[in-house]
Amino acid sequence: MKPSTEHPASTAARKEPASEAFLFDFGGTLDTRGCHWGRFLWHAYRRQQVPVGEEAFRAAYIHAERTLGRNPIIQPGYTFRRMLETKLRIEFEYLTQHGLAGSAQSPSDDMQAAVLDDVYDKVKAIAAESRGVLLRLKERSRLALVSNFYGNLHTVLDELNLSGLFETVVESAVCGVRKPDPRIFSLAVEALGTNPGDTTVVGDSYDKDIAPAHSLGCRTVWLKGEGWTDDQPDGTAADRIIGHLAELLPPPQ
Repeated sequence: MKPSTEHPASTAARKEPASEAFLFDFGGTLDTRGCHWGRFLWHAYRRQQVPVGEEAFRAAYIHAERTLGRNPIIQPGYTFRRMLETKLRIEFEYLTQHGLAGSAQSPSDDMQAAVLDDVYDKVKAIAAESRGVLLRLKERSRLALVSNFYGNLHTVLDELNLSGLFETVVESAVCGVRKPDPRIFSLAVEALGTNPGDTTVVGDSYDKDIAPAHSLGCRTVWLKGEGWTDDQPDGTAADRIIGHLAELLPPPQ
């Protein structure tokens, strides 16, 4: 299937393309400052004092990810908040059903709601930061989005005020290809009409973003944040390693 497009560039713009194209990952890159989503959620569990140990949380997180990956639960019209609410519900149900709470107290509906509000507020704030960087980059570069997502990415982009920034949005549930398959990046490069050597891929996952994009011949920028595990890749496939998206911007004159 062809990648979805959003606000395609005009014919005049394509005659004089920007000097560089950026392909951005979404989850973990534009919404969490490079922090793996599992870690991002775990920190919220801690802040809201959910009585669950980290090992139990990890089991619940993996269960929810696999459940959502196997079943068409997330619909195209689901907002980010509704998607997150669904994911948390699956996690909390798993923890309760398997008796994995870290104390005699079970995770409550109030705790689930508190985690939802906590995470959603943080994501909105980070997305606003990302939007500021993307707007600056868009002044001189072409932007596209490449993401493993559930089919509702356009709805999420509207909700987080990120619509209109990307010429092309390539979403795994729509195009039928998932990272780390390099073909998903090829689809975005082809849609932009550029070539890999003039394209920079920015992502938080070394294995799913950086390594496959590098194999395709793209330049790569690894947004290195807190990973799911403490194991660190060697980073040799990354042309640059940054800690914040703002490092992509040219230095002030």
